[in-house]
Amino acid sequence: MLKGLFVSRVRVKILQLFLSSETGSLFHVREIVRRVSEEINAVRRELARMEKYDMVSSEWRANRRLYRFRKDFIYYKELLALVAKTTGIGGNLTKNKQKLGKIKYAFISTKFLKGNSSSAEDVNVLIVGNVVLPQLQAIIADEQAKRETEINYSFMDEAEFKFRVKRRDPFILRVLVQPKIMLIGDEDELFEGIII
Repeated sequence: MLKGLFVSRVRVKILQLFLSSETGSLFHVREIVRRVSEEINAVRRELARMEKYDMVSSEWRANRRLYRFRKDFIYYKELLALVAKTTGIGGNLTKNKQKLGKIKYAFISTKFLKGNSSSAEDVNVLIVGNVVLPQLQAIIADEQAKRETEINYSFMDEAEFKFRVKRRDPFILRVLVQPKIMLIGDEDELFEGIII
């Protein structure tokens, strides 16, 4: 199965497109070709292979074959995490980890990753550690410009985070229980000593 996941540059680009788009998004072949900047035959070949491995499903609508990534694919969550850590804001945060200061934890909301709309109370990205604020703000501003939408993010040092967890701060507890992908740090360590 693993051989079928990463055999080509085209497949990687298609995975990035599907997994960084809103959940359940349907794409026509020509739209995929345009968005991944690859030859149509290479895209068709990869889509056929991905369908063979049950990664994508297709359906016909008005004489057009449309493709979507299958949420029930056995490695869906793992692939979503890989894409989150290598593209978009997650990729920029992990790539610039040293410039951002001493980061203990950073995670991104799965809801945000899937392109689902979020309310003003939702936190898309939480960063815990000693943060170089101008660097973080530059990364956030860049991603907001690309997405043409606001990103709700929060940051705090480790002492404040531990204090708020210990006090069972409703904001922190809500952020911690939301589905998320860890970009920096270990989730088991994050939850150590926390009873939710």
